[in-house]
Amino acid sequence: MTDALFTALAADFGPRFSTSPALRDQHGGGEAWHSVAPPDAVIHAQSTEEVASILRQCHAAGVPVVPFGAGTSLEGQLTAVRGGISVDLTQMDRVLRVSAEDLDCTVQAGVTREGLNTHLRDQGLFFPIDPGANATLGGMAATRASGTSAVRYGTMREVVLSLKVVLPDGEVITTASRARKSAAGYDLTRLFVGSEGTLGIITEVTLRLFGIPQAISAALCHFDDIDAAVAAATMVTQFGIPVARMELMDRDLIRMVNEASGLSLPIADTLAFEFHGSDAGVAEQAEQVGDIVADCGGQGFEAATDAPSRARLWKARHNAWYAVVGTRPGAKGWSSDVCVPVSELAGAVRKARDLLATCPVPAAILGHVGDGNFHIVFALDVTDPTEIAAVKAVNTALVAHALAVGGTCTGEHGVGTGKIGYLAQEYDPAALRLMAALKHAVDPKGIMNPGKILA
Repeated sequence: MTDALFTALAADFGPRFSTSPALRDQHGGGEAWHSVAPPDAVIHAQSTEEVASILRQCHAAGVPVVPFGAGTSLEGQLTAVRGGISVDLTQMDRVLRVSAEDLDCTVQAGVTREGLNTHLRDQGLFFPIDPGANATLGGMAATRASGTSAVRYGTMREVVLSLKVVLPDGEVITTASRARKSAAGYDLTRLFVGSEGTLGIITEVTLRLFGIPQAISAALCHFDDIDAAVAAATMVTQFGIPVARMELMDRDLIRMVNEASGLSLPIADTLAFEFHGSDAGVAEQAEQVGDIVADCGGQGFEAATDAPSRARLWKARHNAWYAVVGTRPGAKGWSSDVCVPVSELAGAVRKARDLLATCPVPAAILGHVGDGNFHIVFALDVTDPTEIAAVKAVNTALVAHALAVGGTCTGEHGVGTGKIGYLAQEYDPAALRLMAALKHAVDPKGIMNPGKILA
């Protein structure tokens, strides 16, 4: 059956169908520590109709399908644990429609967030969700991504208006209209946002856009200890100051970033801020935040409004993952991803710091502290079982603490294969049974990205 399927797909797609071992390995894993599990073949699709044809044929043959975007998955979402076909959507990279009047657009799934913003720039619009990597928008919707600007603009859950999705049997649906609100039926858009390719393949995304702010400024502020930094971040959030970004970087991360990027930032626990709005509004926000961080012992707070200075201030944060992983030749990254209520943030970060005190693996703490989401990034030797066990122990303890205080095991990276066990701790059995029932109803043959979210 597979041989016949591959023969048919090779005839349909020519050189865009490949069984090259190198290409299969490239599509069998993300940037994190999870082992590569290559698919049996890779297809580069260029349209919704082509994706529908692939799924119809794979559905008939019972062959698994794994959607692929930019390849930055951190929780094993791309591993082809049961073989099958990786459907690469990166050639579906057209911006299909922009409505400046309605502040929305429709793009193919392979458009990247940076590519969209380049397209929008001359229209005075931008797309704000910034997970750090230049991810594809279909993948960002599929993993319910967020990032540094979520404290002001929300996550992909808030900015996706509608999706075009190809179901496992090849049928194509549109999940909603472009209206900003609707009470018509089930919220199918939210069902597929965060589904990680387990229910279908997202081929088009309709997104909310925003006007480019009149003014933007950024600032770094240094603290003598991480408790003071978290206290300042919590106070800024609770005062309701509409900061656009608010990022925590511990002193270990600052040291690693200095070494990796040639910066000379003070080696101290650090908060980075960005402010969007009118000239007067940005100045007011910066003044309010400056007063708060000063009361918490912050030092060196100075807002920068010109683009080069802002870029310099944010270089540390955007290089964080690679700075940590790059401290050890051949290392792989592992990132925790808990999110807690903001009132519980200080205790959760303190727990993380205490857990790292006896961990033998190089690591740093960073996070989007304005919404209670933070990470420990480890530089892991994946050939050393002792290191893997040590990091797993830290991660497990941190997740347990987050769940105990009303948080979640994943704020933005998703479940994939890496957090399946934690999902059973976060949800009660009835909720998990409902998820499994939804999966079976939409994908009765179990061909869509099998082995992810639900074992």
